Amino acid sequence: MGDYVDWFLSTIWPWVLGTIHLGLTLFSSGHVVLTKRDPRAAIGWIGIIWLTPIVGSILYVMFGINRIRRKAAALKKHVPNRNVARHLRPVPSDVAQQILGDGGEHLISLMNYVGRLNDLPLLDGNRVEPLLGGKATYDAMLAAIDSAERSVGLQTYIFDNDALGLRFVEALARAQARGCEVRVLIDDVGTRYTWPTIKHVLRNAGVRFSTFLPTLIPGKLHYTNLRNHRKILVVDGQTGFTGGTNIRRGHLCEPGYKYPVEDTHFRLTGPVVAHLLKTFEEDWEFSTGEVLDGPAWEPEVTSAGHSLCRGIADGPDVVHDRIRFAMMGAIACARRSVTIVTPYFLPEQPMITALNVAAMRGIAVHIILPQEGNLALVQWASTAQLWQVLDRGCRVFLSAQPFDHTKLMIVDGLWSLIGSANWDPRSLRLNFEFNVECYDRDLASQLASIAHRKRTQGKELTLADVDSRPLWMRLRDGVCRLFLPYL
Repeated sequence: MGDYVDWFLSTIWPWVLGTIHLGLTLFSSGHVVLTKRDPRAAIGWIGIIWLTPIVGSILYVMFGINRIRRKAAALKKHVPNRNVARHLRPVPSDVAQQILGDGGEHLISLMNYVGRLNDLPLLDGNRVEPLLGGKATYDAMLAAIDSAERSVGLQTYIFDNDALGLRFVEALARAQARGCEVRVLIDDVGTRYTWPTIKHVLRNAGVRFSTFLPTLIPGKLHYTNLRNHRKILVVDGQTGFTGGTNIRRGHLCEPGYKYPVEDTHFRLTGPVVAHLLKTFEEDWEFSTGEVLDGPAWEPEVTSAGHSLCRGIADGPDVVHDRIRFAMMGAIACARRSVTIVTPYFLPEQPMITALNVAAMRGIAVHIILPQEGNLALVQWASTAQLWQVLDRGCRVFLSAQPFDHTKLMIVDGLWSLIGSANWDPRSLRLNFEFNVECYDRDLASQLASIAHRKRTQGKELTLADVDSRPLWMRLRDGVCRLFLPYL
């Protein structure tokens, strides 16, 4: 028996392992070649697969295959027609032309372009109100929850268990006690910024909640991908909130608080609120399997203003990078100005090229970043890239403290993009985001004033400033830039 085992291990077993390795390697490599759009990612995975026999293929199957898109597609088959979109009608082209007015005709092509990217129509009759700072934002959100009569749908990336988080839990519990249907969706990683987590408080208050894509990754891992970064609140299908503000005390910028954060959020009314509700419902169903249906979850499709708006839901479950493509399309359409306000600026080369081409065409390209970031690696990598836009005529400004988490894009004083997405690959490719494009001169003027204030209260960063950094600092920043796809 021992001789047979020795013969099997020395003669047959190597062939078995070799066959398994070859089969797994060919299968995994073929899948990489057919599915990976980024050649760098494809080359990296193929190298891992071939250089680490069997283990590399197992790693690819575990971490390299996008199962999110497949799961989302399976869910959509069961619910082909969403009630939230039933009564929505896209704005007629003649109405769009009238709203754009003189000097805005060139944005008709942007309307059509984003319409081809997206599965949601451009809607008239909306009102978009900027909410400056945490106090204004939270007061408006809590007041809306307290006024709820039918339903409250809340989703956020971070929901801290602090004094502010407790106020939200209490308001949600009161709404539920009044008979409202309440649902709360929090990203699983976003629940862990405080301990114990807010989940225990929500559970004890009897508030219906779920976490998005539970993960075993421990602690406060800021660089985790495939996270739900969306911030959406919809009350009675009538009032919506979105933007970049999480639910955490730091956004209040209280005196003496260790990590204050400045941000801009938005209250939306009008038909576009149905886009927020649709996105929330799909995310809730994705996480729980529950379909939110019935009168409580019907949107209130009534006119509230004159903004043309369209929601853009993006994530690894869609074929195209909708928000990234919308940004690049807007830059290409610009004739006078492009203003970007973002906390994280790590655009990939095509976006850098688009900004440079715009600047070289004579477009005023202004990029406003925080002077002090909250993620050191991201800020170092970002600084290492800035010469690429400064060298071609883009202007970069650093906003004064506290850390500025605002996310805005304004083109030609008419088109605006608001929401949760940052200018980095993780946000634009690997996370779930929600933005809204708006065609509204008055709104664009308000946002331009906000951006102007940030510029004047901060300082301009020049190419000489970037080039004059000490050698050790440039090397540090350059090494961090090598990890750009993962930051």
